[in-house]
Parts: sequence; structure tokens; C-alpha cells
Amino acid sequence: MNYRMIFYMVGRLLQLEAALLLLPAVVCVVYGDGGLAAMLISAGVALLVGTGLTLLRRPKNHTIYAKEGFIIVALSWVALSLVGALPFVLSGEIPRFVDAFFETVSGFTTTGSSVVTDLGRMGETLGMSHGVLFWRSFTHWIGGMGVLVLMMALSPSQSGRTIHVMRAEVPGPIVGKLVPRLRDTAKILYLLYLVLTVVEVLCLLVAGMPLFDSLIHTFGTAGTGGFGMYSTSIGEYNAACQWIITVFMWLFGVNFNIYYLLLIRSFRSAFTNRELWAYFGITVAAIGAVSLNVALAGDYATVGETVRHAAFQASSIITTTGYATTDFNLWPMFAKCVLVLLMFIGASAGSTGGGLKVSRVMLVGKAVGRELKRLVHPRSVGVIRLEGKRVEEPVVQSATAYVALYFLLFGAAFLLLCLEPLFDLESNFTAVAACINNIGPGLGAVGPTGSFADYSALSKVVLSFAMLLGRLEIYPLVLALMPGTWTKR
Repeated sequence: MNYRMIFYMVGRLLQLEAALLLLPAVVCVVYGDGGLAAMLISAGVALLVGTGLTLLRRPKNHTIYAKEGFIIVALSWVALSLVGALPFVLSGEIPRFVDAFFETVSGFTTTGSSVVTDLGRMGETLGMSHGVLFWRSFTHWIGGMGVLVLMMALSPSQSGRTIHVMRAEVPGPIVGKLVPRLRDTAKILYLLYLVLTVVEVLCLLVAGMPLFDSLIHTFGTAGTGGFGMYSTSIGEYNAACQWIITVFMWLFGVNFNIYYLLLIRSFRSAFTNRELWAYFGITVAAIGAVSLNVALAGDYATVGETVRHAAFQASSIITTTGYATTDFNLWPMFAKCVLVLLMFIGASAGSTGGGLKVSRVMLVGKAVGRELKRLVHPRSVGVIRLEGKRVEEPVVQSATAYVALYFLLFGAAFLLLCLEPLFDLESNFTAVAACINNIGPGLGAVGPTGSFADYSALSKVVLSFAMLLGRLEIYPLVLALMPGTWTKR
């Protein structure tokens, strides 16, 4: 086990976080409504601890194997969240550290579940200062593509084996390089991410959303996170802004490899991607089902309004963004059930979205189909193909094991939450679903107009753990907690 390299990488990440904290510090200066000292002190702590780790534990060997890759990712995200919580605590805007940690984990994991209850409505004084509010949403953008991927893009790779770090951080059952050099892959991913971010900001500005609001909601959309500025989320804005965010939520839920294929003009490969069409088909089917159910219930005055809200919420939930234009907690039971199912499916692999991922659902579905066929034809040799390529058996086994472990951990977190006497079954079930799938709001007490503030400290730690499990695809955090992983053998 290369301990020195592990702590060195964590130190480098904290140094990067110190630099990133300077951006909300600038926002504090611009608006002058508090938070500057909290940002600067937090940046200083991150720099001090990060520099200490890089100097005291400077590695002699820069080799990173799979085991080190998993541990680096797990420790980095925990350290990132611990330090990232300091601005909330030091500014006094979220005074309890466990609440601040929950909010920060929710930000970096692009979940959007919140303990904040006093953001107010448009035209009122914001419940948080501009700088702290900016940091809260900026964590979505940082965590969306992966902060370690960002670090690889900005600095030379320490080793060709840093692919193990990227595979442990980037969501999806199969992760590879777009180009031979890993650093170039990271740069391409972040360039695409940045371009889409800028385009969305410009579109929202044209639609009439103020600049600060556009940045906040673009960070939430790009990272498929969901932190907003007001208690009513995107319901404060006009229909044009809502449609723009609907489209971009869906676009950020697409595998970024598709955008690279379009960039190099490999249009055939991009538009014949089966995961893309499955993702599109599921979204359209969900919009149709929800629209019809809500229309029959007569919740909205016009068909256009019904379809707009249905399209927004379907895109928001399947991409695990979690924004809302309406209180879907009041929708008919069928429509809410469709949204709960979308929570588990999630977006495409290689996107900023959470959930099980469309490609993993497809893979497990094919594996189930193969086993059913074998029951009828025991001697048959079933070959599973995805995107026209044969999927190796270890990948199939890994996907099925992942789903089994996912539901095992989901059940454990759900049982722990059921110790809470204040919440009903619906609230606890969807709270776990919202956190482990990195969505944000659930149903019941944790619906679009509710919050996670009333959960106990223990429950918030459990839900924070669930958010990290979902964002890091379970294995890094589980392996980091296993004593055998840390042995040198």
C-alpha cells in the first residue's frame, strides 16, 4: 500500500479546494453582505492542511494501483466535505457542524438535499449571504464532473495508473480514456463541461434571469445538483427559464463521451448509441405518463402548463438534479410513483447524474434475460452485448454485484432512519432514495417544500454517508472502511 501517495493526493486536493474558495471570497467582496472572513479562513485551513500533507508525506513512489485509487477517492471526498463545511459554520449561517457537513456533502455529491429552510421568495432578502450561497451551489459544479478529474486536468499526471483514480470517481459501469493520455481526457471532459455551462448561463440571461441567479442555477443544473436561491426553487422564474433548465438538465444527464464523438464528427457512433436512446425513451415515456395522469386530475389550467411541469420534473428526477417548478408532492399517486422509479434509474453513465445509471440497468436486464433463457435451454451460451460490443463476464458480474450491494446498503440506511419517531414511512424511504441516488427532494416531509433539518444528527450522518455512497458508486467508500484494504499485502 502506497500510503505516502494516498496522503499526497489528498493534500493536493485540499490545496485545490483552497484556490476554489477564493472565488466565493470575491463574490463576498462584490456584494459586501458578509462571509468574506469565513471564506478566507477556510481557504487558509485547506491550504495549511493540504501543504502539510504534501510536504510531510511526499511520496518516493508515484505508482497508483486499483486499491490506492479507491482509497484516494474516498478520503479525498470526505476531506473535501469536512473543510468545505467550514464557511457555513464560521459565517454562522449553518452554525451546527453536522448540519454544515450534511449541506456540504449534499453539494459536492450533487444531491441537493438541504437543511436550509429560510431562503425566502424572489424579492425578499435572501436567507444566506451571496458569497455563502455562491459557495453552496458552486460545490455542485465542482463535484459534478469530479474534483479529482479536475485536479488531473490542471496538473500533470503523476502516473499512467491514475486511471484507477478516474475509474473510482467517474460514475458508470465502464470507464475508459477518450484519448491515450489521461490528462488530455480530463481536459476534454472539463472543456465540454465548461462550454455547456457557459451556454446555459447565456441562455438564462437572454430569458430574463439575473446574472447571479443564472450562475447559481447553472451550477445546480450542470452538476445535476439542485441547490437554488428560493424556497420554491425554479417556480420563481418564467416559463422560458423553466424550459431552458429542463433541456440543460437532460443534456447534462447524457454520457459526455457522446459530446466528444460529436466534437470529432463521429455522428454515426453518437446517434446510434443505445444508452442514449434508452435514456431519451424513458424520459419521453415518463413525461407522457405524468402529463396524462396530472391532466386527468385537473391540477393545472392548460395542457401547456401541465406538460411543462411534467417535462421539468421528469428531467429533474431522472437526471437526479432535484429542482422543482411545482410541489409534485401534491400530484396523484401514479405520477409520484413514476418519479420514484426514475429516482432509481438515474441518468447515463459518464454524465454528472446519479442513480443506478441507464447502462447498468440495461446490463442487468440483459443478464436477467440470459438467465431466464438458460432455464429453458440449459446448454445455451448467452453473449451479452452493449453498444454492439461483447461485454466481458467480469463486467456483468460487477454490475449485478453492484446492484445487490446497492439495495443491501439502501435497506440498512432505511432501517436506521426508521428509528426516527418524527417521520413516516414515505418520508424515510424517499429520503434514503433521494440521498443515495443524489437527487435532493423526496416525498412527504422531505418533499420540494420540506427539508432534512428535523432529522437527528445520527440520521444526517447516515444520509451523508448514503450521498457519498451514491456519488462514488459505493465501492470506494466501502473498501476504505474495510480494515483488510489498508494492509500492505
